[in-house]
Amino acid sequence: MMTVEVSQDLKTALRRLRLSPLLDTLSVRLAQAKEKHMPHEDLLLVLCHDEIGRRDAQATQMRAHKAGLDPVMVSGVWDETSRVTYDRTKLAELLTLRFIDDHQNVQILGPVGVGKTFWAHALGHLACARGLKVVCEPAIKLHRSLRAGRLDQTWAEQMRRLCTADLLIIDDFAQQPLDAMDTGDFSEIVGERLQRRSTIVTSNREPAEWLEMMTPQLQAQAALDRFVNQAHDLVIDGESYRKRRKPGRAE
Repeated sequence: MMTVEVSQDLKTALRRLRLSPLLDTLSVRLAQAKEKHMPHEDLLLVLCHDEIGRRDAQATQMRAHKAGLDPVMVSGVWDETSRVTYDRTKLAELLTLRFIDDHQNVQILGPVGVGKTFWAHALGHLACARGLKVVCEPAIKLHRSLRAGRLDQTWAEQMRRLCTADLLIIDDFAQQPLDAMDTGDFSEIVGERLQRRSTIVTSNREPAEWLEMMTPQLQAQAALDRFVNQAHDLVIDGESYRKRRKPGRAE
C-alpha cells in the first residue's frame, strides 16, 4: 500500500495535541487523499472519523474491563462446531439488545460447559459498545461481597452499583444454597431493577430448583416470580466444550 512520509513537525504537533494515535494510519490516509485528489476538508473528516472510532473502541474496552467481562467472550468468536443446541432465532433476537430497551430479563439455562457464560458475556460486550453501564459478577462472589459489605460499611454502595447498572449479569446462580441474607439481597436487587433495568442470570438449574436452594421460601418465591415472568429463556443443551478439550482425546 502506498504511503506518504509524515513530516517530523506534524508528528510533534500531533503528539502535543495528544493525537499521536493518528500517526498509525496518517501516512496511508495522506496517500489515499493524494491518489483520489481528496479535498482538504474531506481528508480532515476522514482523520476525525478515525480518531472517533479509536476513542469509541477504547471507551468500550474500558467499560467492558470495569464491568468484569471476559475480553475473549465476544459473539464473533463463538465456535460454530460446538456440539450444543439452542434456539438460534431467540439468540438472534437477544443480540439486538431490544430486551434492554424494554427493561426485560434473560435467563440462560443448561448443563455445565455449554456456553451459558460465553453468551452472557457476549451480550454484555454488545451493551458496552452501546455505551451502557454493565456489571458482571459470579453469583457466589456477588453474595460474598455483599456479606463483607455489611462489615466494612460498603453494602449500600455495592447495592447501588448492582441496582443502577443498565445490565446486570449474575453468572452461575444457585450453585450453592442461599440463606436468608443472600435471598434478601437477591430479592431487593430484583425488586429495584424490575421494569427499570435488565438482568441476565445463567444457571445449570431450572428456576423451580432455584426456589429449593433459597430461604425463606415465601420471599424467594416472590422474587423469582418477578424475575422469571419478565425474562426471555435461552436454553442451551449438549456436550461440554471442556470435555472436547480434554488432553489426549481423539476427535
